[in-house]
Amino acid sequence: MQANAIFLVASPGLQDPNFRESVVLVTHPREGSPWGVIINRPLERRLSEVFTEYESLKDRKEVLFFGGPVSREGLVFLVQSSKPPQRAVPVLRDVYFISDLDWIDGLLQRPEPTRGLRVYAGYSGWAPGQLQREIARGGWHVLPADAATVFEMDPAHIWPELIKRATTKRTLHVQ
Repeated sequence: MQANAIFLVASPGLQDPNFRESVVLVTHPREGSPWGVIINRPLERRLSEVFTEYESLKDRKEVLFFGGPVSREGLVFLVQSSKPPQRAVPVLRDVYFISDLDWIDGLLQRPEPTRGLRVYAGYSGWAPGQLQREIARGGWHVLPADAATVFEMDPAHIWPELIKRATTKRTLHVQ
């Protein structure tokens, strides 16, 4: 499967409380509907509270993120890895959604357990044609997705930065 992710950047007028001022990393599998996770909604629960059995997380500050309104009790893992994990869904170059808990277990036992890892409660999904209609109505801006925004950028700055990129008119200056 080919990596094909985009960022959906909520328009300022989008009123749905689940998606207000959100940026969603979305992939569209060949079969099925588009789905993804909101990348800029950290929750107040630390990963050490979610995965209490891992000593490696004990004194770390990394948190669980709200991935979306679907299956909020379920966890979705996004990993950055130069080698594709088995049964993973490619999202971007060297970035994958993964549900293999044994693989995640290995990551969480490393000295730097959260490097290249984001954990989301729930996900965002759309019925066939729904997302296209929402984009056509102006609810979303579509931008190319990149790993640095997901893994390195402060979540508080993601939406303001991407909405600025999405709404700034590009002009050519001719000398």
